[in-house]
Amino acid sequence: MTEKKPHGLARGAANYGDPEFALYLRRSFASSMGYSRAMMEKPVVGIADTASDYNNCHRTVPELVEAVKRGVLAAGGLPLAFPTVSLCEPSLTPTSMHYRNLMALDTEAMLSAQPMDAAVLVGGCDKTVPAQLMAAASADVPSVMLVTGPMLAQRFEGERLSACTDCRRYWARYRAGDVSEQRIGEIEGKLATTAGTCGVMGTASTMACLAATLGFMPLMAASAPAVHADRLRMAEEAGTLAVRLITHPVKPSEIITEASVENALRVLLSLGGSTNALIHLTAIAGRAGVKIDLKRLDALSEETPVLVDLKPTGEGYMEDFHAAGGLVALLRELRDLLHLEAKDLYGRTLGEQLDAAPPFVDRTYIRARATPVSPVGGLVSLFGSLAPDGAILKRSAATESLFETEARCVVFDGLADLANRIDDDALDVTKDDILILKNAGPLTPAGMPEAGYLPIPKKLARAGVKDMVRMSDCRMSGTAFGTIVLHISPEAAAGGPLALVESGDRVRLSVKERRLDLLVEESELARRRAAWRKPAAPKRGWDKLMHEQVLQAPEGVDMAFLRPEGV
Repeated sequence: MTEKKPHGLARGAANYGDPEFALYLRRSFASSMGYSRAMMEKPVVGIADTASDYNNCHRTVPELVEAVKRGVLAAGGLPLAFPTVSLCEPSLTPTSMHYRNLMALDTEAMLSAQPMDAAVLVGGCDKTVPAQLMAAASADVPSVMLVTGPMLAQRFEGERLSACTDCRRYWARYRAGDVSEQRIGEIEGKLATTAGTCGVMGTASTMACLAATLGFMPLMAASAPAVHADRLRMAEEAGTLAVRLITHPVKPSEIITEASVENALRVLLSLGGSTNALIHLTAIAGRAGVKIDLKRLDALSEETPVLVDLKPTGEGYMEDFHAAGGLVALLRELRDLLHLEAKDLYGRTLGEQLDAAPPFVDRTYIRARATPVSPVGGLVSLFGSLAPDGAILKRSAATESLFETEARCVVFDGLADLANRIDDDALDVTKDDILILKNAGPLTPAGMPEAGYLPIPKKLARAGVKDMVRMSDCRMSGTAFGTIVLHISPEAAAGGPLALVESGDRVRLSVKERRLDLLVEESELARRRAAWRKPAAPKRGWDKLMHEQVLQAPEGVDMAFLRPEGV
């Protein structure tokens, strides 16, 4: 007879040389929390609680946790919430990306070390969801993803506003002198007026859609607004599903597969989604031993249309996407391009989920394949002498007339240099130049911030310039727009060719040829390479560990020691 494995509070007890005493001690201390012996015998669902007074996106987490607990209790389990690192982009220095791997490490450790049979991961703000899914993949604990959901757009003086595409749009107008200081102050209080993540197809919303596509939550749970009652019902369902996973286990390693990851890439492209999501998906997949090839991404992009008409590339908001049929409607349009055998946490295939879903779709926001927003995907990968390992351009948010550009470049050596010179009227720059920011990648103290959306120099903005080609080794917000080349790899701080670029050099961008080239003689580059010096490393703490272990953008900016061997 097979020995029954320990469950609930009996799982993973500390080893004092007397296993029965360890469990006795654990129950004794659990009793002090007011739990009865009957409750302590039940299977346990751990709930990763990311509520934080620093995290506006997670304002509703406490009530979501309570709803999850209802679902767990109703299904016969014992819910135990536990805190983890919480990440909010505006609240962290140098950037939330610098701490994504710390949150993943923290969450993985707590999933593995604490007694639980399954987990519900409550997240939302754009780095929290990938951190939690990376952790789940590494711990391989059956886990349900529950996102906080997007905020609602606010109607204000004849237009709708929501963070953060509209933040950037108004700030660009303010820099250009088109909006007064009084007006920008008024707008500031109208951009984020409800709980939830950014109300556009930024990184948070993109990651929610990818998490659902991978199978970690029901498809419509990707887009329900944060303040909608459905969000609480979805939280309750997450708790019930987590208990089901105890008797019908489906581990992250079973749903993060080559097929589900390719489906997620298709969705990313069709959404016109965030460039950040590519880094995050690469990191999540890498934890499960699945590699993402930028050249494969490019091939998929050529046959996957953009069908979702939301900001920053279109006009709608996430509440419109949800009401239009949401992710279900989008996947139905993409059906013939998808791996329909991929399964979710219920064990249902993607094909079965689509067959069972209502057929409704609002074509205002989710286009038919015959009338796409764009006939090709939102992202393209670039390679060349400036980016030997690749770079990314969000062509769905770019200006097509700039896709084929050869021009002089104006180079900024880090964020301080950018801040000091970008608005100097003496800056030698024209609208036809290429702006380049270097030394802002994952190896730098800047921590790969969302600084790739370089501001248009004020003197050009005042003259009416709306877009320029901009390039960097960092990222940009999923809510941003423009002809912006990102994630140039290897980064400058790693000694990549970007480190050698100087103002006045000529650079060639060709979206058609997928090329990004530095047009400087090799002899001159050799001279510069010989003079280049590796930047100083941090001395201690998380900064030091990140610097020693962090990988480049094509590997998801994960840490080498956290990935499976051979990936």
